[in-house]
Amino acid sequence: MTLAKFREEPWRTSHRAYQDSALAMSPAPEYASSEVILSSLYRHAGLDGASERTVPQRGRDLDKEVQWYRDRSRKPEAAALDADTFHTLLHSVLESPKLPNQSSKRFVQVTPLVPQAAVFSGSARLSSNSWPAGALVRRMVWLGSSDATAAAETWRSLFEALSVADNDDIFARFLQAEIEAWSPEPAWGAVEPDEQSTLDPEDREGLDYPARRFVRDLGSIIDAKNTMTRRQWTSLLEAIVRLAAVAHVTWLCDVHAKSWECIRAALDGSGPSDAAAARATMYPRAFQFLSYGDRALPGIKDRASAFLQARLGLNAALWALEAAGVEGASLSSAAGVADVCIRLREHASKVESTGVRNVLADVSERETRTLLCKKGIGSNIMEFARHVLGQRQAANPVLRGYDQGFSLRKRGTSNSSPWVVGLGPVSVLALVHCSLAGTTGPRSVRRLSQHLAGYGAIVDYRDIATNDLGHQLRMLGLVLDSPDAESGMLLVPPFPTRQEEPA
Repeated sequence: MTLAKFREEPWRTSHRAYQDSALAMSPAPEYASSEVILSSLYRHAGLDGASERTVPQRGRDLDKEVQWYRDRSRKPEAAALDADTFHTLLHSVLESPKLPNQSSKRFVQVTPLVPQAAVFSGSARLSSNSWPAGALVRRMVWLGSSDATAAAETWRSLFEALSVADNDDIFARFLQAEIEAWSPEPAWGAVEPDEQSTLDPEDREGLDYPARRFVRDLGSIIDAKNTMTRRQWTSLLEAIVRLAAVAHVTWLCDVHAKSWECIRAALDGSGPSDAAAARATMYPRAFQFLSYGDRALPGIKDRASAFLQARLGLNAALWALEAAGVEGASLSSAAGVADVCIRLREHASKVESTGVRNVLADVSERETRTLLCKKGIGSNIMEFARHVLGQRQAANPVLRGYDQGFSLRKRGTSNSSPWVVGLGPVSVLALVHCSLAGTTGPRSVRRLSQHLAGYGAIVDYRDIATNDLGHQLRMLGLVLDSPDAESGMLLVPPFPTRQEEPA
């Protein structure tokens, strides 16, 4: 591909240095619900052979097979339930609510309570071209870990926690065995991750970003598994994953925009001349994208738009460098971005002769709708953020309370009501647990406010006593009012600490 080809199809193929960057938004997010992400995570962690492409057809095949057994009043040899009961289990007991635009469609959609359910349920689309949402979580684990060894250890711990073991509750063990009897392939087993991208150690030093906070919280959620039922634990995991995933994508949008600031300045003859200067510009020290009680989507849209403009600019600059005969560029770290800036200044005349400025201006003007998030990648990012963070709008009004792990809620009952930042009860439980993990003694609600800030969600701890977050904390029994504490509220650990029994 050349700069001229980029001018014709700017979104189709990225430059190798951009595509292979540790900070590339890979995989590119599209529509997903929280349960789609969890189901895909099962598939990436331990269901080798159950790709996103195969899930919809496996669901249809299972439905047909169950009907075949129902017609003959039979069941598989290893099954405990008859066909009628298993059909009720799938389409009533475990059924996950469909969206209003899915109410007339027939397909298997169940709660991802156990790994085997993800074999035939939980793809982003009903066709065979769904994006791999679980790969995004895997990328977050690697980017949030100190090195590849630590990331692999976290991934192994997550696989073990996702597995149904003897210490899981009896319903989870029964359900995993029963679904295996009806849908035995592929079997649950560790999948070797192929992720290698980690953040440069110097860039990571002193930087608090969503993926890093997520890895810490993931360990806290895994440690809490044995204190609750499987359903409770998967709900907590789901709540943390959905907030972290959107925060990570939004943070990457900011990093792209600030990286483009460096490159654009270099095209004008300035820009950073070393890694320290590039690092100071690239990585946001105070990442914020949600403000408690305020509208959420406009701010995310602005960042998505800035990301798209940055993606065009970064790729145009890289293609211009290649056209000028300069190879070996990298955008994976601040040092790499600084090096690209130096090369752009050193070969300024050759880069200018490629017409890169005209190409970028032409592409930006032609792709205005995409840059405004009205179609394409930007629209997909907005769909991703809205459906992952927002409370699920069930087609069946009886099930409107099904989703309790949300981070956005509707302000009003109208379809046109805006989405505002507001945590569901399960999200509150998960975040309080993670914020208190590893601490001893009482902590004020300021600690929860600081923890939320790690995901870019801002709430003034002095307002918690009077807003709906404080109301939820009281309703859930997660605070004690104390005149000695900041704002008069002390956090209470939501789950008991397991004590070792004496020998």
